[in-house]
Amino acid sequence: MHSRIHSGEKPYKCHVCEKAFSQSSNLQKHMRVHTGDKPYDCPYCGKLFKTNTELKRHVRIHTGAKPHSCRHCSQRFTQPSHLKRHLLKSHNEGTWLTCNICQKKFTTSTELKLHLVRHEAVKPFVCSQCPKCFCTMCELRYHQRVHSDYKQFCCGLCGKDFKHKRYVVRHFKKCSAEL
Repeated sequence: MHSRIHSGEKPYKCHVCEKAFSQSSNLQKHMRVHTGDKPYDCPYCGKLFKTNTELKRHVRIHTGAKPHSCRHCSQRFTQPSHLKRHLLKSHNEGTWLTCNICQKKFTTSTELKLHLVRHEAVKPFVCSQCPKCFCTMCELRYHQRVHSDYKQFCCGLCGKDFKHKRYVVRHFKKCSAEL
């Protein structure tokens, strides 16, 4: 199994999307993408997650934990990618990843890959309730809130509900300034 790290061999293939993995356990975790299986639930709000890693990242929203600290200054971050971005922007440490088409810079390969999909103009994720199409499943899920009355974000000061986190954050700043 260890030698596959060096050889790049990935014998475990997903029968749905053909994505390949070096370990069978990684294929099993990946299959949750296709089945919608979310066995990990948040003890604070009950939200469900496909992996324990996703759950741990989410729980930091509730606890305020920032386990990733900068070695140059006192700043701390909830996610390693946020620390990496800080190191690049504030301390010029690390390497930017650059889009070979438009020269836009990114801190992680995941961000660059998501960006490159936009140049291809491929939008395989189609809304089931309207004709809109999206590059990623995440964007589709975000859009689908338009079709729902469910508002999962609440202002802790006035109780007003919102569909999107960014709207409740913006509202909370205004609401707290008025007090």
